[in-house]
Amino acid sequence: MEQTASREQIIIRTSVIGIAANILLAAFKAAVGLVSGSIAIVLDAVNNLSDALSSIITIAGTKLAGKTADRQHPYGHGRIEYVTAMLISMIVLYAGITSLIESVKKILNPVTPDYSAAALVIVASAVVVKLVMGRYVKSIGKKVNSDSLINSGQDAMMDSIISASTLVAAIIYITSGISLEAYLGVVISGFIIKAGIDMLRDTLSTIIGERMDSSLTREIKASICEEEAVKGAYDLILHNYGPDTLIGSVHVEIPDTMTANDIDIMTRRIQSRIYEKFSVILAAVGIYSLNTSNDEVAAIRSRVTELVMSHDGVLQLHGFFLDMENKTMSFDIIIDFDLKKRNELYEHIYNDVHEEYPEYKLNIANDADISD
Repeated sequence: MEQTASREQIIIRTSVIGIAANILLAAFKAAVGLVSGSIAIVLDAVNNLSDALSSIITIAGTKLAGKTADRQHPYGHGRIEYVTAMLISMIVLYAGITSLIESVKKILNPVTPDYSAAALVIVASAVVVKLVMGRYVKSIGKKVNSDSLINSGQDAMMDSIISASTLVAAIIYITSGISLEAYLGVVISGFIIKAGIDMLRDTLSTIIGERMDSSLTREIKASICEEEAVKGAYDLILHNYGPDTLIGSVHVEIPDTMTANDIDIMTRRIQSRIYEKFSVILAAVGIYSLNTSNDEVAAIRSRVTELVMSHDGVLQLHGFFLDMENKTMSFDIIIDFDLKKRNELYEHIYNDVHEEYPEYKLNIANDADISD
């Protein structure tokens, strides 16, 4: 709970800093834009206000996500943070579309800007402030694993580029008399819209459910295999219930000589180690029994593995078990997602094994390639 509270405090503190900075910048830019007649600066000020609103939503989302689990939400409320990130993306997208409309209006009905030295100084200062703030917020977001802060920081860094473009347009107008304000507004709007779409796409991908980070899944499996009795770890599934809440399950392959008591002790030890090391809750540890006392079974397993793995696109065979008394052969295979005809390959493998061992009933599970 202390770690959760600390994370929440960091996100809120960072968001408050963002709100204060953006409101201050928005006020200065709006004043400069209205006095000088610069649509680009006014739009930049509006964008700062949208950033401040994003920070307010981040705070609200963080507070709601930090609520303790209840009967209706036994895994907590952590996923609210993803909804927050989606709302921020939609705000950025809306701001971009609105800016585009206003910029087009200014192209059709141009207004001559009137820049002052003070205006240029304020815009230049905004470039520096937004760049520093963006890097700060994004780095904090990565540190505490907050998509909302990462999105806000990325947006702020983009704003620094937009402000710099506005400054360049002002200098061009002062030196040449050519006004690019409205056209620059269109370009700025395009950047904002693209950023909003990218953020929305990334957030929706997280909500839908993404493949877990390869380094994490490999490290978890390697840690499980540190158990002396475990001969392999497979089918690791991790469900994301918020940035700091991963709940999952895994299958381990162990010798068929282990007793229920041995398995229980080993399972509890694995669950404890994985939680302490990775903060991942393994809700279930399934068992694959490995034949160890029959040379004939070992030979058949070796031959079946050879048959299956000879096919291109097969990534793994695991969970092999042979019930010689009931003439049943069971194992799982993983076929590459990139293979277009996965079902056809499965049928081919089934037929190959059946042809080699017609006396056995086959139970071949076509597992999904869910983790590395």
